[in-house]
Order: sequence, then C-alpha cells, then structure tokens
Amino acid sequence: MLSRLWLLFAQAVTIGLAGLFIVATLKPQWLRGLPSPAPAQQVTFQQAPSSPEPSKATAVKSYAEAARRAMPAVVSVYTTKEIRRSPALEDPLFDRFFGDRFQGRGERVAGLGSGVIAAAEGYVLTNHHVVQAADEIAVALADGRKVPAALVGADPETDLAVLRIDARDLPVITLGSSDALAVGDVVLAIGNPFDVGQTVTMGIVSAVGRNNLGINRYENFIQTDAAINQGNSGGALVDTAGNLVGINTAIYSRTGGSIGIGFAIPTTLVTQVMQQLVASGRVTRGYFGIEPVDITPELVAALKLRRDQGVVVRGVQRSAPAGNAGMEPGDVLLSINDTAVRDTPGMLNQIAQLAPGSVARVRVERGGRELDLSVTVGERPIPPERR
Repeated sequence: MLSRLWLLFAQAVTIGLAGLFIVATLKPQWLRGLPSPAPAQQVTFQQAPSSPEPSKATAVKSYAEAARRAMPAVVSVYTTKEIRRSPALEDPLFDRFFGDRFQGRGERVAGLGSGVIAAAEGYVLTNHHVVQAADEIAVALADGRKVPAALVGADPETDLAVLRIDARDLPVITLGSSDALAVGDVVLAIGNPFDVGQTVTMGIVSAVGRNNLGINRYENFIQTDAAINQGNSGGALVDTAGNLVGINTAIYSRTGGSIGIGFAIPTTLVTQVMQQLVASGRVTRGYFGIEPVDITPELVAALKLRRDQGVVVRGVQRSAPAGNAGMEPGDVLLSINDTAVRDTPGMLNQIAQLAPGSVARVRVERGGRELDLSVTVGERPIPPERR
C-alpha cells in the first residue's frame, strides 16, 4: 500500500516538475507575475509596382518598330583613295635597282563606313574620317540601290561630313532630341560593321556630355554600350521610337573590336554643323586666340586663386582678339556674355558659337579684382588636315 502511494506521489511530482519546466520555458512571465510584452511591430518594405508602366513594358518586349522606322534611312558608305608612294621612291636610282616593282602611280585602298539620310534633298550625314581624302564615294541604300555621292563639306573638328546623292524616293531619318537623353535610356546603334550588312545592336546610354577624350577638338559625346564596330562609323544612334539622337563616331578598344564603350555625336551638335556645311561647305567658329587650362589644386596654390573651378589663361596669342582686348596670361575666365565658364571644353564651345565680328562681354579675375573686357570675336582658322 505504501509503495503504491509513493509511486503515485513520485508520478505527481514528476508531472508537476515537467509542467513547471514547460511554463518556465514558454511563458516565464506567468511565474513572475509580469504582463506579457507587446508583439513586435510589423516591418514595412518598399515594394516595386505590381506591374510596370505600359510604355516601359512595350519597350522591353521588342524594339522592332524602332528599328523598322530607322533602318531604311541608314546607308553604307564606300570610299576609294590612292595611296601614293614616297617621293624618295621616284629617284631613278630605285628604278635601276628594283625595276618594275616600284613603277605605277600607287595603291588604291577601299574604305567602309555608314551614313544617315537626313534630308529628302539627298543629304547624307557621316563621319569626316570615313570620307577623308577619298577620291571616290558611293552610297549603298538599304533597298539595294548603290549611287555615287559628292562631298558637300566636312568638319574635322567634330568629325562630321555631309554627302549628297541624286536619287528618288529617299527614306529620311526622324530627328530626336539628344538633350532629352538620360543615363540608362535604351538606344539602338545601326550601321554596317565589317561590311556584313545592315546590323542593329542594343544598349543603354552609359553617360552624356563626355569630353576630354582627345578624339575631336569639340567633344560632347553620348557614351553607349551598344556594340559599335569598324564600319559603324557615321551610322545612326536612335532612341526607342526610332528617332536619331546621335551619329556613331568612335569606340574605346584595345583590340579594334567593341568592348562596350562607344561614343556618338549628339544631334544638337550634328544639326548645327550640318546646316553650316550645307549652306557654305564649311563651319565658321568664333576665336579668341588663347591657351586655356583648367583650374587645379596646384594652380590654386601657385596663383593664390579664390576659386577652385574654372579656366585660367595660360597664354595669349600676339595680335589675337583676346590680346587686343587686354586679356593677359594668368587671367581667370569667369563668364562670356554672362554665361559662367566652368571648364575648358565648355569654354571652347561657348567661344565657337560666337559669330565672328561680334563683340563678346568677357569677365575675368586678375590679381583678386574682377574686370570686364570687350573682345571682338575673330574667326577660328581652319585646322590642317590630319592624314
């Protein structure tokens, strides 16, 4: 009897201890007589919209319509030119020893590029380097026609050229606004790389306003990762509506092939240059005759400048417009016609847009004082051809 009671007692104690352990583990506040803590607040995450904007969804689905609109106006440009032998090889001594191997006028070299029909009158935009020194130029249209082309004018400092062809029913590209481009926008590059035929590649705008690349004198490039290769030069960079936003002109490459860094001339610059080339065959630009340099921390310390951004005049050409107006080496350019000067590329573009013969209001800082100068703008000399 006692053993049975002891067994029941032991079981009761065991059950009690087990219950106490469970309560202490799961609900310790019951043992302490404390109120239960408030439940944790819900975490709120920022969610993306459940469905993208209709325009974006359509763009991501396909760019076929943009390509269809732009491709007919993109052409292939074929050139030939004669490479003449060195004058030294004209010496009769060479003929005596080497005979017919050095006879003849020279070697004819073929070139390839792309272009864009920009006007129904037959004007075709391309790069200057595509047609430079060419003896013959031919344009192959997307519909299979191949016609001769005449050079209307070229501008080496922006690497643009305008051709004219005599053909009917020409498809014309629609111009878009390169100023509206933003980093991340989708763009298409159209051209004839390696003469494989018309090709469309897709990428995004990697940057805008690229300069100081040493490609052209006046630089304001659109950078894109759309594949651009040899033969694409002079071709079209278009937006997702098929509108022209740039002329493809150069790539950064260690091998000659595309590595995703290409550059295009924006339409804002293209249209300005094209209008002048069509009107007069050349581009007229303003000219001060100064040697500028961007302000650096070293210049700030050496010249004790009060600003750390802008342009310092390192040199002034004798009898040049700036020198005649009293500008001196060491002057800091502050503004031209009330527009602030921020860096050398921007300043060069400001001066280039001034009409020769006009008077520009130029503010400079000299010795801690600000001075106003009146510069009678000259005409920028035509640079020598680079071959």
